[in-house]
Amino acid sequence: MRPYVFINVAASVDGKISDEKRRQVRISCKEDMERVDLLRANSDAIMVGIGTVLSDNPHLTVKSPALREMRVQRGLSPNPLRVVVDSRARTPLNSRVLDSEAETLIAVSELASEDRIAALRKKARVFVEGKEKVDLAALMEYLYSIGIRRVMVEGGARLNHALIAKGLVDEIVVYYGSIIIGNGPTIADGPSFQPPIQLKLVEVSRLGSGVLAVWKLSYD
Repeated sequence: MRPYVFINVAASVDGKISDEKRRQVRISCKEDMERVDLLRANSDAIMVGIGTVLSDNPHLTVKSPALREMRVQRGLSPNPLRVVVDSRARTPLNSRVLDSEAETLIAVSELASEDRIAALRKKARVFVEGKEKVDLAALMEYLYSIGIRRVMVEGGARLNHALIAKGLVDEIVVYYGSIIIGNGPTIADGPSFQPPIQLKLVEVSRLGSGVLAVWKLSYD
């Protein structure tokens, strides 16, 4: 068993999520940021790859006090569990994802050094599975076993690709901002899928200055 997994991503009209140096680019409008905060509040866990932690240093918490209070009223913690896929345990100890605002789980592979694992365990829960890279299927099974039923994936591009390649994604939500970036990583950065993954368009709507599209994945 595994949780329901959805990728939420903001992309330019040409399908890029950052520039060629993988620096954070402002794509979302105010309305989209409010939508993302609501998605976070309604999720059990928020997952990112180590690249996102190193480049953006995100908090991965619910911003709205009202939404945090809503979670508390439902008997939940103010913020979802933060999950970082970090095969070599490179998460800096001063990262925002290791602050006291929410619980964090760092998923590492057997390549991670014992010293790094020990250091991270002082600030977070550490899950070890996979020889050279984190075993994503095992990670999802573990999350399910601890009560996680809905996982929101916020990138980056390589993690998105890896999850799709393993058949672990149920839905992709894309906000297309009204910009063109040019060179840069795509929504799913990695080798071409053979054959291409088929999607079913569930919803499309205008949001602020951009367009929101919701897709379901089919692995048949």
